[in-house]
Amino acid sequence: MTSSDTPSTSTPLEPPAPIRVVPPAAEDFPGEVEMSLVDHLEELRRRILRSLLVVVVAAAGCLALVRPLVRLLEMPAEGIRFLQLAPGEFLLVSLKVAGYAGLTLALPYVLYEILAFVLPGLSRRERSLVAPAVAGSAVLFAAGLAFAWWALVPAALRFLVSYGADVVEPAWSIERYLDFVLLLMLATALAFQLPVLQLLLGALGLVKWRSMLAAWRWVVVIAALAGAVLTPSTDPLTMLLLSGAITALYLIGVALVAFTETFRPAETGQS
Repeated sequence: MTSSDTPSTSTPLEPPAPIRVVPPAAEDFPGEVEMSLVDHLEELRRRILRSLLVVVVAAAGCLALVRPLVRLLEMPAEGIRFLQLAPGEFLLVSLKVAGYAGLTLALPYVLYEILAFVLPGLSRRERSLVAPAVAGSAVLFAAGLAFAWWALVPAALRFLVSYGADVVEPAWSIERYLDFVLLLMLATALAFQLPVLQLLLGALGLVKWRSMLAAWRWVVVIAALAGAVLTPSTDPLTMLLLSGAITALYLIGVALVAFTETFRPAETGQS
């Protein structure tokens, strides 16, 4: 009997166990609504149009009150004479100021539309992260504007006016001045979003507070570079104030991440 005639004694291969896909519990997604892709796109279009409409209406209202707004922005530059150096310069400045002010006033409604579109598809845990982060982002944005208005802009103007005051008479272009003030305020408000970004990364488990704290030397260097890049002026006082604020915000973010890491195990154990 040849080897080819020998009956096979190997056991047949068993099929693999079926993969069970467990759907998420309904209570994990309390606001979930079944919608098609076209319905989602239509809802997104409606929310974007409503947000743009609110921004335009707010900007139009600010345009009607643009002269008091410009006078308010001129307040930190006491004793400075502003000039209109080209025909229509103040008209362009008025549109720019109204646009910035309208966007700032409409920001809460825009954030509401974003949350209303995003939250129904998120789980309870994701909701607990996103909603406070958006609210904190709006608060920090306003705090950044206030810090720039009360600290950065006056400090920068005092330095720029005093430097060379015995040689030249300060008479500034209204457009250049408002560009300086608006850009400085916007850059500061954006820099104030750093703790929110740290808190989200820490809550998602991507970074730990100890590793953040260990990198403080790099943070100081990066904050100094950011202060030099984000400030439209070149005076060292403004850059120092902004870089110091960024460093302080980073340390606040580290403390928030440490707080969430400390209380997360307790909450998990209770659940």
